[in-house]
Amino acid sequence: MAEIYDERAEVAGLDIASKLEPIDPSSPLRKQAYLRLRQAIADADIYGTSHEIRLDEKKLTMALGVSRTPVREAITLLEQEGFLRTVPRRGVYIVRKTRGEIVEMINLWAALESMAARLAAERATDEEIASLRTMFEGFHGRPPAEDIDDYSDANIAFHQAVVQLSKSAMISQTLSNVFPHVRAIRRFTISQSDRASRSIADHENIIDALERRDADLAERIVRRHSLDLAAFVEAHCDVLDD
Repeated sequence: MAEIYDERAEVAGLDIASKLEPIDPSSPLRKQAYLRLRQAIADADIYGTSHEIRLDEKKLTMALGVSRTPVREAITLLEQEGFLRTVPRRGVYIVRKTRGEIVEMINLWAALESMAARLAAERATDEEIASLRTMFEGFHGRPPAEDIDDYSDANIAFHQAVVQLSKSAMISQTLSNVFPHVRAIRRFTISQSDRASRSIADHENIIDALERRDADLAERIVRRHSLDLAAFVEAHCDVLDD
């Protein structure tokens, strides 16, 4: 990835600051700054631009309403977790993974989300499983591609919900470190090659399996669903290696 400063990258970084709200001064500032920045990175469209996303420390401190110290401490923690990197004399950038790294992340996601689906079939209540269907009510009778941004959000929320219904803190915690990149790549690819229509069919099959408490089937469908994404990225996302 190019490390040369590009003001277009800084413009992209402004989106991060604009989504931040002032911190509550009655709570630990470093922890709040860390959580706010981590969530903003998770929400960012990391691969939607060919330019690296540069964070402006001054703008972040202004948006959060704090001094630079807690922001710098939060940035250090996020660097240690692999979400950010500092380039001397150039600034702080959100880490963008290579195609190979993303494929590995999706493979990890496939393994853990498929186990989460198995556990969800065993642990989730009927009401919790039924709530999955409400996520796609607005897309019945029309192609999801007609409103791809809303469908992308629903798609990501669905995968998060499956993990949460496993009621496994360990799975949720492990996946949280790869979630920003998997989320971003799902958003990046969902409009390509009619993936949206195929994904909604998979989601319905996953919900059917969960409702029948068929843990084996739910696990297989979820694993195949994610591995299909990995194969698509491997075959078609050459831009990620630029």
